Amino acid sequence: MSAKTEHHTVPLSVLLKRELANEKIENPEIIYGLANQSKKGEDFTLLKTECQRMVGDGVSTFSVFGLFDGHNGSAAAIYSKENLLNNVLSALPSDLNRDEWLLALPRALVAAFVKTDIEFQEKAQTSGTTVTFVIIEGWIITVASVGDSRGMLESTEGEFLYLSADHRLECNEEERIRITESGGEVGRLNTGGGAEIGPLRCWPGGLCLSRSIGDMDVGPFIVPVPHVKQVKLSSSGGRVIISSDGVWDALSAEVAYDCCRGMPPDAAAEQIVKEAVQAKGLRDDTTCIVIDMLPVEKPPAPLPPPKRQGRGVFKSMFRKKSAESSSNIDKDYLEPDVVEELFEEGSALLSERLDSKYPLCNMFKLFICAICQVELKPGEGISIHASSSNLGKLRPWDGPFLCPSCHEKKEAMEGKRRSGDTVVEVTRQPSAVFAF
Repeated sequence: MSAKTEHHTVPLSVLLKRELANEKIENPEIIYGLANQSKKGEDFTLLKTECQRMVGDGVSTFSVFGLFDGHNGSAAAIYSKENLLNNVLSALPSDLNRDEWLLALPRALVAAFVKTDIEFQEKAQTSGTTVTFVIIEGWIITVASVGDSRGMLESTEGEFLYLSADHRLECNEEERIRITESGGEVGRLNTGGGAEIGPLRCWPGGLCLSRSIGDMDVGPFIVPVPHVKQVKLSSSGGRVIISSDGVWDALSAEVAYDCCRGMPPDAAAEQIVKEAVQAKGLRDDTTCIVIDMLPVEKPPAPLPPPKRQGRGVFKSMFRKKSAESSSNIDKDYLEPDVVEELFEEGSALLSERLDSKYPLCNMFKLFICAICQVELKPGEGISIHASSSNLGKLRPWDGPFLCPSCHEKKEAMEGKRRSGDTVVEVTRQPSAVFAF
């Protein structure tokens, strides 16, 4: 608890204002922009601002933004773009109210990422993709990600927040430990004679990332289980930037936001891509999505006439505020938390990510696989907490349950080799074409 909270009481006038403000908080206006400079043609995006779902007798809307940065081909990125959202929605029960839907969303995203990966690998294609998947419902932002495409949020108060994790082995020690403990090897490319070059990679396969969708040729250590973060933004608004590594390898978050401050989303996305390409050159597909969440009724602050038509409002809303400009005590009380973190989990273990100890323990039905949603025959389901050798009568409190194929995928991802499997010696030779 802060010193301010301990030593100040909230004036009655502020309490009344807060109650009036909370009577009806309008959903934000969502405005977005997209920019891309292509090198390989493997970046794909999903942009939907008017998705609908039934809630009782009415309809609720939400927005979805996805960035899919493919490697070793575009097939995995295209497949994920076309199927991931449907897999998320199919993992959510249809009878949930808004609060229940938002509580269930993180687990549904985990199930959907794994299902998309399983289905794509059945096509026997070797490409892979990173995914940054953003769902906005009201002022709540939920982000699921695998790989090194990143999502960032800046509130109107100038507060920065990472919405995703970086799954590059070079900068993620936890993922390096996970892979080595599961039986994989992490090292640089061996060119012979003991010389090692390039970034850290997972062997066999040689991928620089520890998590992705696809990549069936690099072994079970590369998993599709996403990092998920859910935050609530205050009704003053904020700006989300989703970019591929072509941007983040060239620009820091501060530089990315500062270079486009005052611009509407379409111009902001163009400027970020331009700055990234100027800084590093066009070495990779470089894609940026900028999303502004704006209060519908917020009037623009008084400003001198803008140099360019239509940019004054954005400049006033997305500039950093100095300490001197925050002297209004009512404002401190009305918006004590600009961004409230609701949920964050990054474990690669499905037994933890789908655990029924979370709220809504009945989200996963007894005779439905929690990942692929296939109907389970009596006695066929396997608890996420059990091994394949510890099967028994299905009891609701042992769930959720997986079908045999999804359970096998879970065991492989968690490094649990089946009896009879042999350990193959890993070589780090340049025998494949690397995407990173």
